[in-house]
This record gives sequence, C-alpha cells and structure tokens, in this order.
Amino acid sequence: MAEESPLNGKVVLVVDDEPDVLDTVEETLPMCVVEKAGDFDTALSLLEKNTYDLVILDIMGVRGFELLAHAVTRGFLTVMLTAHAATTESLRKSIKLGAASFLPKEYMADLQEVLEDILVGKGTRFWWKRSFDRTDEYFGRTFGSDWKEKDAFFKEFEEKLKST
Repeated sequence: MAEESPLNGKVVLVVDDEPDVLDTVEETLPMCVVEKAGDFDTALSLLEKNTYDLVILDIMGVRGFELLAHAVTRGFLTVMLTAHAATTESLRKSIKLGAASFLPKEYMADLQEVLEDILVGKGTRFWWKRSFDRTDEYFGRTFGSDWKEKDAFFKEFEEKLKST
C-alpha cells in the first residue's frame, strides 16, 4: 500500500497574479484544500481571517514579500514560488523574512515534494538544505557556479545548514 502524503487534507493558500499558475498549483495538489488569491488585497484578507497549513506566494505582482511577513507572523509555513524575481536578492530576502523555501517556477513540478519535505521537517531548517540542493543547479546556471561563495550571507547560511 502506498504511503499517504503528509499533504492530505492540508489547507493551502496560493497567491499569484497569473490565473494559470493558480490553476496549475491547484491541479498539482489534488489532495489539499486549495484557496486562491490573484491580488494582494484578497490575499491579505484571507491571511488575516483564515488558518493555513501552507502558503505559496509569488513575489512580483502581489507584493509577495509583504504577504510573506504577514504569513510568517501568523505562523504559516510559506514557500516563495517565482519566475521573474528568482534572484539572489529575492532569495536572501525570503530567508531573512522567514520563508520555508524558495522555488523558481521552472521547478513547479517538484512543488508537491517540496511541500511534503517542509511538513515532514516542520520545526527544523531541514527544508532549506533540501531546497538549496534542489535549486543549486538553477542558481549555478543563472548566477555562476560559485554564487554562494561570492556572497557572505549565503556562504554563512549554507555553513549553518551543514551543521544542522
């Protein structure tokens, strides 16, 4: 018998200004209760009045960093899922603001696995190590193979991950 996903029955909020992304995430997570918001105001209202097991945020078009701060304050595990803002600056800011993971949209096929990792590793930094391992090729291809070594923040963050 196949093992049940830790995502079964989880309530997930997905925020993106692209309707096709909202629909794709919903289709990727059929085992979840998925609520969708296409703009900042709707998302903020939902974050303030509801409880979520996971929140998935775009960065651009929905003021994702501001929503991230609200979600983290409420104690929601939050993943940044972005295309145009997949930069080292956005990654750094996501980490500092308390995101559970940062996933370029080209890795959307891995979303279920990423969310399962986060739920299994809840309360630890385990998921960031997995996130870095998963996206290292992307960032290396985009920013150079030594992208972490060139930035003291990422170098220190990776050292902390290795010691956990």
